[in-house]
Amino acid sequence: MAHIRKAEGVIDWLDQRLAVKKLAKVMMTEYWIPKDINFLWAMGVVLVVLLKILIISGIFLLMYYKPDVNLAFDSVNYTIMQEVEYGWLWRHLHGVAASCIFLIIYIHMFTGIYYGSYKQGREMIWLTGMALFGIFSAEAFSGYMLPWGQMSYWAAQVITNLFGGIPFIGSDLVVWIRGDFAVADATLTRFFMLHVLLLPLAIITLVAVHFYALRIPHVNNQEAEELDFEAEAKKFQEGKKRESKVVPFWPVFLSKDFFVVGVFMVLFFYLVFYHYDFAMDPINFEPANSMKTPAHIYPEWYFLWSYEVLRGFFFPVGPIAAMDIGLAAFGFANVIFMIFPFLDRDPKVAPAHRRPRFKIWFWLLLIDMIILTIFGKLPPLGINTYIGFVAAISFILLFVALPFITKKDALGGTK
Repeated sequence: MAHIRKAEGVIDWLDQRLAVKKLAKVMMTEYWIPKDINFLWAMGVVLVVLLKILIISGIFLLMYYKPDVNLAFDSVNYTIMQEVEYGWLWRHLHGVAASCIFLIIYIHMFTGIYYGSYKQGREMIWLTGMALFGIFSAEAFSGYMLPWGQMSYWAAQVITNLFGGIPFIGSDLVVWIRGDFAVADATLTRFFMLHVLLLPLAIITLVAVHFYALRIPHVNNQEAEELDFEAEAKKFQEGKKRESKVVPFWPVFLSKDFFVVGVFMVLFFYLVFYHYDFAMDPINFEPANSMKTPAHIYPEWYFLWSYEVLRGFFFPVGPIAAMDIGLAAFGFANVIFMIFPFLDRDPKVAPAHRRPRFKIWFWLLLIDMIILTIFGKLPPLGINTYIGFVAAISFILLFVALPFITKKDALGGTK
């Protein structure tokens, strides 16, 4: 009897497993995606792959990294890079993935802006995506500190000083964030904890929420065409695949994603093996020295546009100091994208090429951010300061004008 009960238990377990697999298959095949989309819709999957690479490589680096101001630099540049077998590979993977993930985030973000993928029920997708961008920025900054090189130290000095501009609590907040009156060992250990535990947990949670939010409204296509997904899916199931305007998530859509990921991985590993330092600053290969300030301090390339907005205002306006104006502009630049869906006054979902005024606005914004990025790395001397100021002012004015531009497009209709 015991053997019979055991066999029945095994059969029940197998039935449950088959039921789960069948349910998963039904869910995968019954979730439909518009056929009219291009490779830019695969950036989310590329980001997931890069996040996995960052987590796995980070775990291997964590085995040998020392979160101590006296040991951190050597643990990265000597122990990991020279003594640990294949330690150089894990560091290259981690460093290149950190830069590539921001490149893909910007592509993903501007794709959403161009195609209006933040409207009509998709606001939560946009909000969770921008929250992810903010947390990834904090994760990248905390990771930039860990090698404890010259640029790590001085970037931490500059960024933590920004909180001193907050009225009333600024000076106390700076001390609390640093854990000391100056950037020191307590600062490094705090940012180490944020980088390896708290922020990754927040990122993984928000990624799950972001993907779940994506299931509520259907993905919009390149022309923002309103589709009857049930009717189009029925055509596909009846064998009318050419007539149908949708494809199943699995295997058709996901196979396209895998192809894009494969092409991207070729470029990624080329950078890992041949140009891993393409985004690394040579100054950061010098140990941190609080008595030697670098001639020009600047953050990683993906923060340069907002850094230039911060320092673009180099003169006071009446009683308001230049630093306070720059800090306010910096806060504006880092918050404005979050409320983007509420600034667009055109209720229709349409790509930029069907919204004449918005199309001009979009390309002006992209060009302006490229200019801010370029001049954010250049020394603030001579003509550079004025170009940075104009670009920073233009960035703010573009967003001030956005509600009026989109309202006119709404009144004028789409082409």
